[in-house]
Amino acid sequence: MGKLSHLSPQPVWEIFERITRVPRPSKKEGKIIAFLEQFAREHGLPFKKDSAGNIVICRPATGEGAAKPVVVLQSHVDMVCEKNSDVVFDFDNDPIEAYVDGDWVKARGTTLGADDGIGMAAALALLIADEPGLPPIEALFTVDEETGLTGAFNLGRDMITGRYLVNLDSEDEGEIFIGCAGGIDTVARFPYGTEPAGEGYAFFSVNINGLKGGHSGDDIDKGLANSNKLLARLLYAGQREAGIRLSAIDGGNLRNAIPREAHAVVGVPVRLMARFFEVYENFAVDAREEFSHAEPGMDILVSEELQRETFIHPSVQDRLLNALLGVPNGVLAMSSAIPGLVETSTNLASVKQEEQSIVVTTSQRSSVDPARYAAAQSVRSVMELAGARVRHSEGYPGWKPDPDSRLLEVFENTYRKLFGTDAKVRAIHAGLECGLFLEKYPHLEMISIGPTLRGVHSPDERLETGSVQKFWDFLVAGLKALG
Repeated sequence: MGKLSHLSPQPVWEIFERITRVPRPSKKEGKIIAFLEQFAREHGLPFKKDSAGNIVICRPATGEGAAKPVVVLQSHVDMVCEKNSDVVFDFDNDPIEAYVDGDWVKARGTTLGADDGIGMAAALALLIADEPGLPPIEALFTVDEETGLTGAFNLGRDMITGRYLVNLDSEDEGEIFIGCAGGIDTVARFPYGTEPAGEGYAFFSVNINGLKGGHSGDDIDKGLANSNKLLARLLYAGQREAGIRLSAIDGGNLRNAIPREAHAVVGVPVRLMARFFEVYENFAVDAREEFSHAEPGMDILVSEELQRETFIHPSVQDRLLNALLGVPNGVLAMSSAIPGLVETSTNLASVKQEEQSIVVTTSQRSSVDPARYAAAQSVRSVMELAGARVRHSEGYPGWKPDPDSRLLEVFENTYRKLFGTDAKVRAIHAGLECGLFLEKYPHLEMISIGPTLRGVHSPDERLETGSVQKFWDFLVAGLKALG
């Protein structure tokens, strides 16, 4: 018996636990696609795939459901692969170690993959559920949502026939989402040369650890620290006041995650070591005070490092640190139309040192397209002023809310009848695939729902057990109410 099989609804949890055992990093979804194909064959369900790797599994309706319109249940198959630095884990081969902790399901030191494994599990459970009155269902599973929305971009035009689409990738039970932000990535490349380290330097490792991280859309307004920004601030002060030289730098991993960790190796002139440690200690005190509530686990450490042979050229170091310090990060604007909604934001996602260049990846989001492009241009201008070569990704569109949707009306009424209270109807600052579906299928009416998740895109990801039952009851009842 699995570790989650005692939870309710049992079919959903059993399938979710099976999904956690299948490796499914973005762009490496072959194993989970094979799992879905085998699931369809086991249950005698027709399915089809497109050239991108997206798969649709169909459940024909019988009885009273046969006269109802086709409904698409959509989720993505890939997961964000993040782990704590002290955890040994191979996301290409190892199963996620899920466990129950009180009212939550978590993973041991890694992301859980409930984003969007729980959506997949609910869709698969509905395909085989003994629930009379369900409409015909097309369960659409898309690839590579987390690193570029590749599956949604390349979805075949003949893959779905439904009039309604229910996206199962939301993270707040009791809320119905009817719009989302669009996004674009801005990537800067700093070519660099090196020079011999020479004599008279002591070497130290500078590490930012213990931050919460999180989703660069959903969590951007939580006041969380960005490890790349913190590291840049410390290195900038060390350069100006203690003459440090940069030998290596690395921070963050994923374009859609607020970075939790960052690392650098620096050379400190021996004659200025006392001043360097004074700068470091003052910075550590200030940073902990600044983020005392949002980041109680923050850890800023400087430790001795082995001698390095080279430094990054000083002009590149100076331009890089100025750019990292000066580039905007966080919430840029709040919506004037929807109270409490972040309208525009940007995230300094990762800093990666390659053999001949340092690559800085950022992502911009906005529910207003001109503001999204303006944010991207703002980031670009800072990076180009610092001498970087900059490019933008193709980007993806937002999803414009339709408050008059018949699908929304049915699900609002259903939630009220089930739970005696109104669901919150809102837009989300995170990116969903819905805007891309509308480009290919403009007739679709769409909503997005899900159980309660927290800490997604980080090893703190957790799924509230009780919310899964409510999510399931809501989804089943809403589908039955569609006429």
